Amino acid sequence: MKVKAVILCCVVFTIVFLTGYRLSRAASGPEQPGLRIGVVSIRKVFRDSARSARYRQQATVERSRTEGRLTELGKEIEAQESGLKVLKPGSGDYLTQLKQILQKRAELETEKDFYSKRMSLKEQTVTEGLYRDILQATREVAQRNGLQLVFEKSEPELPASSPTQLELAMGTHKVLYSDGCVDITEEVMVRVDAMDSEQTDVGASVQ
Repeated sequence: MKVKAVILCCVVFTIVFLTGYRLSRAASGPEQPGLRIGVVSIRKVFRDSARSARYRQQATVERSRTEGRLTELGKEIEAQESGLKVLKPGSGDYLTQLKQILQKRAELETEKDFYSKRMSLKEQTVTEGLYRDILQATREVAQRNGLQLVFEKSEPELPASSPTQLELAMGTHKVLYSDGCVDITEEVMVRVDAMDSEQTDVGASVQ
């Protein structure tokens, strides 16, 4: 009889406990789903996207064209300097030739300086534009995949070329482990390339 009473008390206690647990969970609101986290390698997008490859190709063509022009100008200067040796110093022809040489030397240095600064500014503009589109593409892909957080996960390039590069890699490499996170790098890369095509089409239609 005592055993039955104990069993009955246990059953009643279990029912009361479960009922109270359900009521407390209902009062606290619906269960929150787990946080979905994504990762993206910005370095990979910069390195492997069709957009970056196209810019590198354009830069190579422009560099080759500029170097060819500078080489021709250098050859003209050398030819004039050789011709200057056969002229009488102080003569009218000598002074005219010397002036042309000095002008072309100045032109050569100006061209070199201008090309260097122009390519630096162009690279900065292209890099900023690509990075801005990567951020936008990351937001779009993250929203489409239901992600609440996205971290940058580029692996550092080791061994580093210098202590400064190593320090930089250690300072920027934040995600050390990302198993279980959704890697959206490829999707972001596809979207970034598509955005470049869309911008090109808009520019063409405006013209």
